[in-house]
This record gives sequence, C-alpha cells and structure tokens, in this order.
Amino acid sequence: MGISQYIKEIGRGPRGSKPLTREQAADLFGQVLDGAASDLEIGAFCLAMRIKGETAEEMCGFLDATHSRMALLPASDRPLVVLPSYNGARKLPVLTPLLALLLAREGLPVLLHGMRTEKRRVLASDVLLALGIPALTAPEKIANGSVAHIDTRHLHAGLARLLAVREVVGLRNAGHSAVKIMNPCAGAAVVVTSYTHPEYYDMLQATFGAMHMTALLSRGLEGEVAADPRRTPRYDAFVAGVHQLLQEQQPGTAPDVPGLPTEIDIDTTARYTQQVLDGHLPVPPALAQQVEHILRLAAQTTSSPSPTP
Repeated sequence: MGISQYIKEIGRGPRGSKPLTREQAADLFGQVLDGAASDLEIGAFCLAMRIKGETAEEMCGFLDATHSRMALLPASDRPLVVLPSYNGARKLPVLTPLLALLLAREGLPVLLHGMRTEKRRVLASDVLLALGIPALTAPEKIANGSVAHIDTRHLHAGLARLLAVREVVGLRNAGHSAVKIMNPCAGAAVVVTSYTHPEYYDMLQATFGAMHMTALLSRGLEGEVAADPRRTPRYDAFVAGVHQLLQEQQPGTAPDVPGLPTEIDIDTTARYTQQVLDGHLPVPPALAQQVEHILRLAAQTTSSPSPTP
C-alpha cells in the first residue's frame, strides 16, 4: 500500500504533473482518510496537489472516498440545507449563522459543519454557541425549521486530521476543497458552497454535474458561503447535476450595510444576528436574495428523485 505512486504522478510540477483518474483519486484519498499513508506522504500529497490543482475527476474521486467513509446524518423530512463553514471572520462579521437561521425560519432543516484550522478567526460555530445552539456530538436527524452544527471530526476523524495539516504547513489542501462540497446527509440535500479564486469555478461546475449533486454556487465572503452583504454575486444552481443560471453578477459595492457592525468578535456578531432575526435590524438584501435561491432549490429537490452518484 502507500500513496507514493500517486505522488510521483501529481508531484512533477505544474508542467510535468499528470491528473489522476477518479478511481486513483478515490484510492489515494481513501488511504489518507484511513491513516494508511505516512505523515511524510500526506505532506507531499498536500503540497503537490496544492501546486497542481484538483481536476473535476480527481475531486469526484476524493468525494467518493469521503462519502463512503463518512458518518451520515439520517434523511430529514425536507431537503437538508448543508452549509460548510471552515474560514470564519477576518474583516467582516461571519454571516453564515444568520443565513442558517433565516433558512430555518422558512421551515428548512439546516446543518452547518466545520472546524477550526486557523487560531485567529471567529467561526460560525462560535456564534451559534453564543446564541444558545449546542454542537452535535454525533450525526442525527435534523427537524424542519432547526439549525444544527457539528465538528468535522464527528463526521470522520481522518478528514479532520487532514484539515489539521494546515496548522503545520500553513496552506490549505485538497481536504479543504472536498469538505466545502461534500454531502454528509443520507437523504436529499442542497449543498451551499462558494469559491474565492476564479480558477475553481469550472472545476466545481464539472464536479457537481458528474456527481449529480444539488447545489448553489457563488462567490463567497472571505471563504464563507454566506453572501457578501455589500455585493450581488452570480448564482449558479445545480439540480441533480443539471446546471441553471439563477442570477448574473451585478457590478458595484455598497458603501455600507445598515446595522452591520464593524467589530467581528463573537458577542457582537451574535447580538447583530439576533437583532436581525427579531426584526430590530433589516435583513441584508444580499442574504434575503440568497435565501430565496436556496428555497427555490429545496422546492425543486423535493419534487425530484434523489440522485445516485
């Protein structure tokens, strides 16, 4: 066993490296998740893939390995909205908790999953805890109109170990790409995801198509999936892998957002989130628009058979 034969293919630099097949990528990633690869091999894999970049076929293989090993949440009565949250706040308050709670208010079950890979950022899970929403310690069915959040290690310990490599090498790796688009639910789900760098756009589109996923894709806010409240991004939707353009990007950036705090700490963000939910502050139009798109996808998912990757 071992993954050295794959590292030879992907580790020859941007010009000499070769992409893996879906089956090879699944075998490589599975060995990493299972702990069959050495720390040195894992470090080499992370750096080589970071330089080369993932192809859609490789990402499908990574997801195949992840989905076959991960502890899945039971199917909810309505499509589960999946919000990956691995970046947190850096300059603006993290709005993923607000997005989650706005969706739950519309009657949808919502799961936020993530973990800390940077010490200095405020995580969405921190804000949910401050709002009195405890973290799950194991996957469970999420009721309609409820928000739950879970640390990645409770979905798969090996996946959490891979993400933690960032604290050692200082760079994101293929695991960070996989967790942002994986579906940890055994039933129908709408995966809400984002991209920061334009070169990921084509890869993500092709991956959603090949995996027959239902997802909403847009540019994120500092790596989070919640919409930037100052902008109107492009929204691409996928229903069982079939693409539809929901909205073109609109130019311009709003100079300010009514009520949005300048501080990004946990208590300030939690207080702002609660004030918006209570109607004391307006819902940022960008988030209201994002909620509408997700509701539309959830309605289409309800009327569509659950696809098999």
